[in-house]
Amino acid sequence: MLKRSLHYSHDLLKAVISPGDTVVDATMGNGNDTLFLAQLVGENGCVHAFDVQEQAIINTEIRIKEHQCDKQTTLHLTGHENIGKVIDIDTSISAAIFNLGYLPKSDKSIVTREDTTIKALEELLLRLKETGRIILVIYDGHDEGKVEKAEVLSFVSNLPQEIYSVLSYQFINQRNNPPSLICIEKKPQ
Repeated sequence: MLKRSLHYSHDLLKAVISPGDTVVDATMGNGNDTLFLAQLVGENGCVHAFDVQEQAIINTEIRIKEHQCDKQTTLHLTGHENIGKVIDIDTSISAAIFNLGYLPKSDKSIVTREDTTIKALEELLLRLKETGRIILVIYDGHDEGKVEKAEVLSFVSNLPQEIYSVLSYQFINQRNNPPSLICIEKKPQ
């Protein structure tokens, strides 16, 4: 059967992440993707996870400690637009993931926004290694999400095809705004 966007995102990431790699969870949330990435990179790898909500840090810290993945994980209480201030420009990143929207079971007024998301994408693209991937799972069932989706799609649609391949994956016949997925892959040069 066709996979939902979130499950497909993990398949796309598994294909490009190896033990020892550096990766980014740009929207930490409850730590599910952070843990997934930490298990893929192993103890010699590095996961940088970002979120603006202290509750996200607390939830994620509990989750990664339960699975003994705190050694390879650094949690940043700051927005993903600050990736460039946190991760050195010479750091090669194998993969990154965003879950755009709001933290489930939390304050729905705190949402990701197109300006900060695009700034984060620009910083990640500067650090993305060849054959590396950036995944965006976009939840657009709220007004801000619709605006963010439109702006992000415009941005990624204009990435140079000589350098990047951009995939869009979305169910178009389902109710209740199912999330869509965007995958940016850097081509070998």
